Amino acid sequence: MSTQYLHRDGGRIAYDDTGGPGPLALAAPGMGDVRGVYRFLTPLLAAAGYRVLTMDLRGHGESSTDWQDYSPEAIGEDMLALVREVDAGPAVLIGSSFTPSSAVWAAAQAPDLVAGAVLIAPWASQPRLNPLARLAAELVTRSAWLWTEGFYRTLYPTAPPPDFPAYRRALRRNLRQPGRMAALRAMAHAPKGRANALVRDVRVPLLVVMGTKDPDFPDPEAEAHLMVEGAHDATVVMIAEAGHYPPAEMPEPTAAAILPFLRRVHADRRVQGRPADRP
Repeated sequence: MSTQYLHRDGGRIAYDDTGGPGPLALAAPGMGDVRGVYRFLTPLLAAAGYRVLTMDLRGHGESSTDWQDYSPEAIGEDMLALVREVDAGPAVLIGSSFTPSSAVWAAAQAPDLVAGAVLIAPWASQPRLNPLARLAAELVTRSAWLWTEGFYRTLYPTAPPPDFPAYRRALRRNLRQPGRMAALRAMAHAPKGRANALVRDVRVPLLVVMGTKDPDFPDPEAEAHLMVEGAHDATVVMIAEAGHYPPAEMPEPTAAAILPFLRRVHADRRVQGRPADRP
């Protein structure tokens, strides 16, 4: 599969497209990661009849660097622009870690383009760090080695995939390219509260997928429910023993959570007389 590019003012966004005639799902990774995090989930969704796009974030992977804006809202604009580019919407947006906030923003802004959203390991709250923790976080976001070996590897507590060492090495090489750690730091400092607050305005279904052993949160299930507090239509599914990246650590249980949601979203749209391709 060759990389494709969405050209936007200020740069270009790299993405993959599995093709196929089925309903569209667009997946964006988290901060400091690349679209390859969906390498195990994408085939499972495609085999079920869905067309899956996976994109790199601004400044990450094969996307360009030196963007002026790395906020969740800017990433949400990129997601909507890609749905428009392929002209195959409405799409179910899938976000992980940083990008659930972007998916919520996009769903609130353009319900005609967004059929639903899957929010994987979302950050609903902003943790209060003591000075030592703030210093550690700053150091981690300035070193590709500390990011991949001192932090990222801890996010797969139960079942790291067989290719995990090679994946981390490739991620580290990518983050060492000029401008990429700066993009990561910009996202780390970007507030998510404004985008998250729009969850009450979203009128399409939302699904939160969270690992029960996600080390980023003291209470992962509470964080999952907090993310969709006040939402019109939201479901929470906990993936037993999974960490912060269930699509790569436990792809089969993650697909088992997402596929019924995809079927339900598109079935509902057909009942309502809205356009939706059948898988």
